[in-house]
Order: sequence, then C-alpha cells, then structure tokens
Amino acid sequence: MEKAKLLGKALVKNSNNPQLAWMLFNRTLIVGKCNNITSFRRTLPLIIPILIRANMFSEIDTLHHHLLLFPTPPHHLLYSIVKFLANADHLHKAFSHFQSIRTQFPHTPPSIILYNLLVRTCLKQNCPNFVSWLYKDIILSKVKFETYTLNLLIDGLCDSGRLEDARELFDLMRAKGCEPNDYSFGILARGYCRYGLALKGMELLDLMKRMGSVPNIVIYNTFIASFCKEGNNDEAERLVERMKEDDLAPNVVTFNTRISALCKSGKILEASRIFRDMQMDGELGLPNPNAVTHNLMLDGFCREGMLEEAKTLVLSMKRDGIFSSVDSYNIWLLGLVRNGKFLEAQAVLEEMADDGARPNAYSYNILIDGLCKNDMFADARRVVDLMITCGVSPDVATYSALLQGYCRKGKKVEANKILNEMISGGCLPNTYTCNILLHSLWREGKIAEAERLMQKMNERGEGLDTVSCNIVIEGLCRSGKIDKAVEIVSEMWVHGSASLGNLGNSYIGLVDENRKICLPDLITYSTVINGLCRDGRLDEAKKKFVEMLGRNLCPDSTVYNIFLHNLCKRGKISSAFQVLKDMERKGCNKTLETYNCLIFGLGSTNQVFEMFGLMDEMKERGISPNVYTYNIVLSSICEGERSEEAAFLLDEMLQRGITPNIYSFKLLIKTFCRTGEFRPAQDAFEIAVSVWGHKEVLYSLMFNELLSGGEILEAKQLFEDALDRCFDLSSFCYKDLFDRLCLHENLECSYDLLKKMLQRGCRFDPALFMPVIDYLGRRGNKHEVNELTERMLAMSSEVEIENNFHIDGKKLNHSKKYSDGGSDWQTILHRDDGSAIAMKTLKRVQKGWGQGYLQAQKNEVFDEWDVTV
Repeated sequence: MEKAKLLGKALVKNSNNPQLAWMLFNRTLIVGKCNNITSFRRTLPLIIPILIRANMFSEIDTLHHHLLLFPTPPHHLLYSIVKFLANADHLHKAFSHFQSIRTQFPHTPPSIILYNLLVRTCLKQNCPNFVSWLYKDIILSKVKFETYTLNLLIDGLCDSGRLEDARELFDLMRAKGCEPNDYSFGILARGYCRYGLALKGMELLDLMKRMGSVPNIVIYNTFIASFCKEGNNDEAERLVERMKEDDLAPNVVTFNTRISALCKSGKILEASRIFRDMQMDGELGLPNPNAVTHNLMLDGFCREGMLEEAKTLVLSMKRDGIFSSVDSYNIWLLGLVRNGKFLEAQAVLEEMADDGARPNAYSYNILIDGLCKNDMFADARRVVDLMITCGVSPDVATYSALLQGYCRKGKKVEANKILNEMISGGCLPNTYTCNILLHSLWREGKIAEAERLMQKMNERGEGLDTVSCNIVIEGLCRSGKIDKAVEIVSEMWVHGSASLGNLGNSYIGLVDENRKICLPDLITYSTVINGLCRDGRLDEAKKKFVEMLGRNLCPDSTVYNIFLHNLCKRGKISSAFQVLKDMERKGCNKTLETYNCLIFGLGSTNQVFEMFGLMDEMKERGISPNVYTYNIVLSSICEGERSEEAAFLLDEMLQRGITPNIYSFKLLIKTFCRTGEFRPAQDAFEIAVSVWGHKEVLYSLMFNELLSGGEILEAKQLFEDALDRCFDLSSFCYKDLFDRLCLHENLECSYDLLKKMLQRGCRFDPALFMPVIDYLGRRGNKHEVNELTERMLAMSSEVEIENNFHIDGKKLNHSKKYSDGGSDWQTILHRDDGSAIAMKTLKRVQKGWGQGYLQAQKNEVFDEWDVTV
C-alpha cells in the first residue's frame, strides 16, 4: 500500500516527464511483478493520462497485456483504459482495446455508461460502423439500455440520413424498457425537419399527448423554424396558435425564428409587423425583442435595400444601448456595402472605434470584399493599409478577397503580387485561397498551370478538397471532356482527390497518410449531370442521378431544374412533368427556375392556357414571376397576335414592379404594329423610353415597324428625332422611307431629310441623292443641284462607309463596316429613264464609283430572352 502511495506521488511530480514517469511505473509494478490490484487501481488513473498526452500508446498496450496476466483479470481496470482513451478522443485505440476485452471476456460486459461514452465518441468522429457494432454488442451482452443510449443512437441515425431507421428505433424504445423523453421527441422532430418532412413529423405532437406528455417549447420552435424556412408561414402561424392551446407562451426564440425566416424569404414587411407588435410593451402579451431580434431586422432591411428603415433602426438601437456589439456593427457594415454605400461604410468603421466596438478583421474584410467585387482595387488596398495601421493584421480572408477580385478581372501580375505579399507576411494560403487561383486558371484554359498549382497544394499539405475537385470537373465539362469528368467522379468515391491523377498528373495520385478524403457532393453531381444533359446524353445523366440517390445524396431543386430545362428545351413536355412529380415526392420545393422551365416548355407547344395556370400557381405559392417568365408568355401570345392579352401582361408587369426589358417591348411593339394598333404601339414605345431612356435600339425598332405598317409620316418624325439624338443609323431602314416619300411625291420632305442627314455628317448610299436631285432639277434649282451632285460624287468614292456625327466640333465615330448588298448606286449607273439630270450626272461618274453604301441592317440584339440594355 505504501509503495503505491509513493509511486503515485512520483507520478504526479514527474507528470511533465512521461518517459521517467513510465520508467518508475514499469519498474515498480510491472517488472517488479506486483500482483496487488489495489496498487494498480490507485496509480492507473495517474499514469494513463500521462501516456496519452505523450502519445505513448505502445506502453499503454504493454500495461493492457500485463493486466490480462492476472489470475483474475481486473475487468474494471481494463475498461478504465478504454474510458481514458475515449475521453481523449483516441477512438480507434479505445475501440481496439474494447474489442479485445469483449472478445476475451464476452460474459463480462461493461456498464451502459461506458457504452454511452463510446457511442457518443463514435458519433462525434463520424464512425457509424463502430456504432452499429456497439449496438449489437449491447443486445448480445444483455446490458439494459438507457433512454440516453437510445437517444444517442436515434440522433446518429438522423445525422446519417437514416430517418426511417431512427423512427423504427424510437418505436422500439418501450419494448427495450425505455420510456421516450422530451429529448427523444426533440431529436426525432429535428430529424424530420432537417429533411423537409416537418408535416410528417407533426404526428409526434399527437403521439406525445397520447403518451401523457405535452410538447415543450423547444419542439414547437423546431417545427415553427422548419415551416418558416420552407416558406410555409400559414402552418407556422397555426402551430403558434396550437402552442397557446397547450398553455405554452411563444418566447422570444419563437418570434426570432419567424422573423429570421420571413427576412430570408424576402417578406420583410410581414417580419416588420411582428417586430412592431413585439415592441408594444406587453400590450399584446408578446415577449420584448432582444438584441438578436433587432439584428435580424437590421439584416432583413439591408438585404432588401431598405436603407432608410435600417438607418432608423440603427438610431433606435443606439438610443436603447443595444448597438454596441461588433456583431451589430458588422451587420450594418455588410448592409451598406451590399448597397454600394462604401463611403458610409468607411465612416461606420471609424465610428466603431469611437464607440468602443473595436473593428475586427471581419469588419475590414466586409468593406475590402465589397470594394474588390466592384473593381475598386485601389480603395481596397487603402482599407488594408488602414487595417494594419489600426493594429489588425490582414488574414487569409483579406488576401483571398483581393486575390479573387484580381483573378476575376484577369489581372495576373497584381494577383501574383498579392500572393507573394501574403506569403511574405506569414499568412499562408489555405485551400480556399488556392481554389480561387485554381478556378481562375481553369476558366482561362491554363490547364498546365492549374496542374502545377494542384501539385503545390499537395506538397504543402493543404490538400485538395471537394471544392477543388468540383472546379476541375466543371472545367472539364466546359471544355467538352465530359467522359473524363464522369470518370473522376466515380474515382472520387474510392480515392478522393487522388482521382485527379486520372488527368495525367502522376503526382496527384501520391496520397500521403494524412490526406483527407474528399467525396463527391451535390454540386459534383449537379455539374456532371448538367454537362451530360447539355451534351444531349440524357440517359447517362439519369444514371448519374440514380447513382447519386444510391449514395444517400438528396437531390435539390437545382438538380431537378437541370433535367426540366433540358427536357423542355427538347420539347419533351410529358417527361418534364414526370420529373416534376418525382421532385414533389422527394420534398423539393418548386423554384422560380422550375416554373420558368415548365412555362417555356408549354410555350414551345403553344399551350397558352396551361402557361397562365402555372403563373397563377406561382403567385399562390408566393413565387413572383420575373421578366423572363413574362417574356416567355408574351412570346407565345404575340406569336398568335393576341394583342389585348399582351397589353394586359404589360400592365401586370408594371403593377407588380417588374421592369420589362428591351425584348419585352420588341414583342409588344411588333405585335401592335402588325395588328394595325399603332396607338398602343406608340404607348408601349413611350413606356419603354421612360423605363430605359432614349435608346437607339428602341427608336430603330419603332421606326422600322411604323414604316413596315405604312405609317410614313410618323416614321419620318421618329427618324428626325433619331437624327437629332445623333444615333447610329445602321439599324434604321431609312432607304425605304425615302423610297416611300418619293413614291407619294413627298420630295420636299425627302429634300429636308437629306439636308438634315448631311448636316449631321451621316454617310449613306449615294443613290439617296438621285430622286432629290431630279426633283430640284425640275424646279430649276441649279445651285442646289450642283451642290448635291458634288456631295454625291464625293460620297460615292468612299468604298467603306461609316456613320460619323459632328456636333460642335466633337466627333462620334461609329466605325462599323457593312457588306455590299448590291447598292442602288450601281443600278443608277445603268439607268436610262429619260432624266436629263440623271444622265448628266452619270457622265460625270467615274467607272466603279458607288460600290459601297450604308446598308440598313436588321437589329439582332433581341436574340436572347433575357437581354437587357
């Protein structure tokens, strides 16, 4: 006994010298062949932690084997070694010892407490196979389960996506002698909500009541948060009422959950209403808003660009003394930067120090990142200098923001400077930083440089992660190497990032022991599925989708939308709606893109009634159609020349605050003009000008349609306006205007227009002069005839014609080349219609003149659905 006491004191004294401590313990108890269990029981809790801290696991193994040599092995001491190892997070060592003990002594199990510890550690370190082994061992050893044990197992099953197994185990709890408690219900409720099955999980509330228990506020808040996140605010409201029926008062967490979800879904006005109700000093029996509530509202206002409301809230928070935290300031900073208020954001940074809320690295990084995204690199560098001056060192995020900005703009020299500055400052690039460079190199097609970067990442021990692999896979898909991308995805499940060795880099395949395995994720599969669909290989894309499901990766709306887009694009509408059904079965919510894909598909088969039905469904679900949605429907309506419905859609767009783009107005104006409704066409044109300004593209569109519809005088007036605004005339069919004016003997108007074009310095087909010269010659205006003839001859000598405008000595050069479309000037050279002036002119023309002219071109800016100016 005395020997054990002296050894204990020696171990404590030498705890920082593990080698000496072990030597003392070994010589005293093991080499000395001490068979006194009490000595081991007193000294084991001292020596094991010392050995674990020093990673002396072979010595622990020696001690384990020595204890087994006792005539009656001390199981409690053997299990205590397992406990120490597990508590120190050395799970594999602990499990190895535990399995050894259980194999040798199957009829002497430990207490359930040790099982609980091991299960908890296995779940923490994501070792589901170990958990499964432990569960089976508990059953075989007939150790009585505790509710806590089963709660751990249910939680582990939920975390690994095995929700049905979790529910099955939950239902067996009573059979195993354990009564489910609030934690049991809470864990399962969280599992249902995590996988978008909150409605199904609601049956737990009824089950609790049948079992004589009342759901607590945490469980209610879990479901409320899930419904709010899904956008199902009506169900969330009903659940709040149900809480009250159960005599549970919604607390500030309940309201914060609702406000957070509403703000994230853009329903800021509804969130603001709840916030105001909470501020009414208990009149409505609601909890008072706390700092978190205020921060949520501030973030919501900033996200929606409601800066005036945000400023008012900031002043209110300052007055109430709850705007002193760095978190609040950072939310305000982020809001200002998101809305482009960089000067105000810098002022807030300076204000923070005065208010005692010292800006942290994140505060500065918010402003630096915003400036870089707006290509304001010099200003970003000045903020970095300010950061250093204020004693805050730039971190990886700081340099990464600068690096990403320079890479995005292709500023390779500046990016290299940042990288060198980063390394020389002792801030080593992490995987995120390297991925920025990797993405830039792949985007620019610099594959060899990208491979060298991946090698450096490997050598530095940073390693490639799933994002790195996704960047490479996306690059391969974009460059048409889809088969190679598919091959890498398959290899990732076996070799992780080492699968990139398939690119031909043998060094990537050399994976050291500490290399982290990176498995394909949803983005990986979305990328290859998109690549396959874009390449027309839909069957292979479906196989990849099935493979993804088999790997327990739950598809999201993005994956389904890829299929919907490609099926609708190919006119496979029935197949698209089959995919939609599967999407709904899997609990994926329809997004704006989902509806746009389906509406486009219906539009391609001219199913207008069904298109309007989908738009109504969108509105009912709180999804606002965007300009692309309306353009799809407009295109189908206008194709059928249904002008009244087109006008109705335009009104609806404007009332809903959706700005029609140029393509929208093109559809409307062309439809109105082709149905002879020129007044509505003019109204649409005026609205377009009020929205987009006096754009050349709008004027040329309206002019050409008026002219095509025979509205010559209105077209002439618009053409004069275009001349006054010095537009490039290449897209105006003005030759047709002159022809029609001459046809109706409006030669005086032609002469006026020609003079105006000459005054503006326009270059055009010399043939435009001829009818006017004839007209002036018949009137005997010899001076004007001679002057115009000279201008015509000078112009005809220019082979390539450009539109040049000279206003107050300032030259606007629209240097465009036009192909020779068979100039009217060439026709006139061979004309003999008895015109004396024409014949006189022809004699003065040198052979070959007049080969080039300004050919009216059809405007092609409307090729895309979502074109904006």
